[in-house]
Amino acid sequence: MKKIKQKIGLLVALFVVSFSCDTEFLNTRPLDKISSDATWADGPLAEAFIFNIYSFLGYGGFEEQALAAYTDEAMFTHSGRNINTFTEGTESPNNVAWVSGTYEWGNMYLAIRQANTAIQNLPDASFDDQGLKDRLMGEAHFLRAYYYQQLLRFYGGIPIIDRPYGLDEDYSIARNTYEECVNFIVADLDKAASLLDGKSRIPGRASRLAAMALKARVLLYAASDLHDAGKAQANSSTLAGYSDIALVAYTSGDQTTRYNAAKNAAKAVLDELPGYKLDLSAPVSESEGRSNYKSIAMGGRSAIGDPAAEAELIFERTHTPLYTQEDNWPLGGIHYGINNGPNGYHNWAGNTPIQQLVDDYEMMDGSSFDWNNGEHASAPYQNRDPRFYATVLFDGADWKPRPADVAPLDPVNQIQTGFYDDGNGGVINGIDTRKSVIEDWNGTRTHYYTHKFIDADPALADNQSNAQVIPWPFIRVTEMALSYAEAAFKTGDEASAREWINKIRFRAGMPAINDSGADLWARIINERRVELAYEEHRYHDARRWMIAPETLGRGIKAIDVKATLKPGATAHSPYRYDPEVYNYTYTVVDETTNESRKWDDKMYYRVLTRDEVNRNNLLVQNPGY
Repeated sequence: MKKIKQKIGLLVALFVVSFSCDTEFLNTRPLDKISSDATWADGPLAEAFIFNIYSFLGYGGFEEQALAAYTDEAMFTHSGRNINTFTEGTESPNNVAWVSGTYEWGNMYLAIRQANTAIQNLPDASFDDQGLKDRLMGEAHFLRAYYYQQLLRFYGGIPIIDRPYGLDEDYSIARNTYEECVNFIVADLDKAASLLDGKSRIPGRASRLAAMALKARVLLYAASDLHDAGKAQANSSTLAGYSDIALVAYTSGDQTTRYNAAKNAAKAVLDELPGYKLDLSAPVSESEGRSNYKSIAMGGRSAIGDPAAEAELIFERTHTPLYTQEDNWPLGGIHYGINNGPNGYHNWAGNTPIQQLVDDYEMMDGSSFDWNNGEHASAPYQNRDPRFYATVLFDGADWKPRPADVAPLDPVNQIQTGFYDDGNGGVINGIDTRKSVIEDWNGTRTHYYTHKFIDADPALADNQSNAQVIPWPFIRVTEMALSYAEAAFKTGDEASAREWINKIRFRAGMPAINDSGADLWARIINERRVELAYEEHRYHDARRWMIAPETLGRGIKAIDVKATLKPGATAHSPYRYDPEVYNYTYTVVDETTNESRKWDDKMYYRVLTRDEVNRNNLLVQNPGY
């Protein structure tokens, strides 16, 4: 494990302090270094210490490089970011692919060390507010559990450290088994739920229900095939040859029993949280389905959002100076839209949807989209699941007003990712393509852009002078509903699985399903895929279900859009999408300019770096590396 040097003082949040005009001013202490005794003698200082532990959550998934780009949801547009090291299966202890700070080994252990410090000191803290003391202790247990589950789901079993190490201690420690890690995390979450019982919910901070929900997630992962030694080894020769399989899977016990535990944990949350419009008995309209999904993605905190959507969030990353350090971009918000929006808006096209994600959205009648169906192929963006329109920007999609320098080329504000007949024997390059006259370096390679999590408010032009304030959904109620449906199916309760899948579909405007057996399981997989798109679930789901070879391993598909004038028609100038004037053709193509994706079973777990193994000679490397 990485050595963690203890600082002379504990870093805490800066406070605004007023001074009287007397000699006491000369006796003030530096505010960036507060002694341990002072920290645990003062409620606000102790709370500031806990806020600093929250800061390791970072921006959640609102990073320039998204975890979606490691899955069959998206590709990362820009080269040189070390994404392909992972997606092409070449990662090694000496050549580590991109790793987010939200799950990086050393960063998580720094966070865990601070949580351990709080857990060690809070019981003897000398400030008098017992209610605050219990809340902070509950939050510390929750955060330690959260960071451990981040490590567990990326790396498998990790060393469990339950106290802050001193300067002169031996930092060598072996990895705990997967089962031991699950048990430790669940115990932490049970403790957190107990301590937070009766405490008011504060957005962005741990609560009793957040602890219960995280427990349900941990138990669902634990029940999955990847973590059942028998199934994991039967499905993978790499895992079959791994002599330390207990580090990544259960080697005893019953998988159905584990699924029952996950089912009960998820239902306990659902019994207390109704969620957002999960009580419907029939589908809403297509337009309301779109609105509902947008409202959830905006967290109910946007001009387009319904405040009731806040009921969906269980634990979120908020826009607050309390514990998350914001950058110095204008408005102090997240520049997710700039990172991912169309280059025709001077955005950077970062994590663009790939064709496989687009194809997995059903038709409005609940049937599968099929390129072999002529009606589907000729108009692939019509009559699709309403969640598609709230997630993906495609050629011809309506979007925001263009920046002033672009508006003359697109007065109707439509995404242009195709190539269009100009009526004079030439071709107009779409404003949002990589051959755009606006910017020819930031355009999408897949010919799609992200809509989800980008505020569509026209007041936010989504250019480089604006930022948005959107909560990141670490855990939301619908995850619990999907987890319950999955666990219900795995324990033979197909009726309950269908019931909860239909609740989710009705809110989105989609019809009920009546499937059973393998067909129902396929629906559950796909429902989780489209409902939780871009929320950092697909990476883990594809692995724990052991379907990653068929998801990431199938490479990247993109769409080539062309428009030719109909006989006798006159081209629009400036161009605009118009199927009455143009014939549109859509051709699915392989996209390999940045990556040639393939699957290697070692990718079920991230590699332990050479430096970490050198620091701790008791660490056992993950399978396949």
